[in-house]
Amino acid sequence: MSPSPMRPHPSSPPSSLSSSLAAPLHPPLCAPHSRSAVITALRAAGCVFAEDEAELLLSSARTADELAAMVERRVTGLPLEHVVGWAEFYGRRIAVDPGVFVPRRRTEFLVGQAVGLGRRAADRTGRPPVVVDLCCGSGAVGAVLADALDRIELYAADIEPAAVRCARRNVTPAGGDVYEGDLFDALPTGLRGRIDVLVANVPYVPTEEVGLLPPEAREHEPLVALDGGADGLDVLRRVTATAPQWLAPGGRLLVETSERQARHAVAAFTRNGLAPRVTSSEDLYATVIIGTRPAEGRA
Repeated sequence: MSPSPMRPHPSSPPSSLSSSLAAPLHPPLCAPHSRSAVITALRAAGCVFAEDEAELLLSSARTADELAAMVERRVTGLPLEHVVGWAEFYGRRIAVDPGVFVPRRRTEFLVGQAVGLGRRAADRTGRPPVVVDLCCGSGAVGAVLADALDRIELYAADIEPAAVRCARRNVTPAGGDVYEGDLFDALPTGLRGRIDVLVANVPYVPTEEVGLLPPEAREHEPLVALDGGADGLDVLRRVTATAPQWLAPGGRLLVETSERQARHAVAAFTRNGLAPRVTSSEDLYATVIIGTRPAEGRA
């Protein structure tokens, strides 16, 4: 779940958020809260896409005082998504509370892969797929999967209390359940051997590189969502070691990682009996490893 030189977290708004900026819904505000004044303040703070951010703040603020407060929070370094309270992800708005990991646009590639696998699972079994969003953060992945798949049995989990509260805002209306705890320890035991699609957006920034992250990430997102250990793969190894006990025969585990880590990640999948496949998107600079638990009776 982590940004890094491998997983950029721009100080400007994610393209998925800024691309859908709407015209202001309220009458133009007078100086010093005019559009030009907001742009000037954002530029001075180093916001690369100051014009886009200004439009979003102007359209979100209901009063001049609220606009001033939002601009102040943004120029002091709070992520834009935390300022406005949402992030655009896979074509929908996801609620994002302060202190919660902001979903990255590159993770849309992971979601697209999971959607396809969920549909295949439904066709294969003739029932709604059982889907788990592990290390769910805001619950963005689970919420989108619930939207994209006609029927779904959805569960999500995270170790961070703030993330769990936020995820419930996004996942519960979609019919899913959200649990708090450390990886599989959080899930109901009745899910063992039943999961068709397990999405684990684990942290994968090496510990020594966390300090290189943009201030927005390292100062406003939980460290547990960023730090993946010495080589960035500690949590991934834990997930692959336990996932086969929870996957249904033929079930899939999907994990996002970096291109340079893929070889070692594949080794962890193989070592734990999951048949790995690496897929990537050059446009989103995303690498996803898909591991399949063999069907019963197959080596």
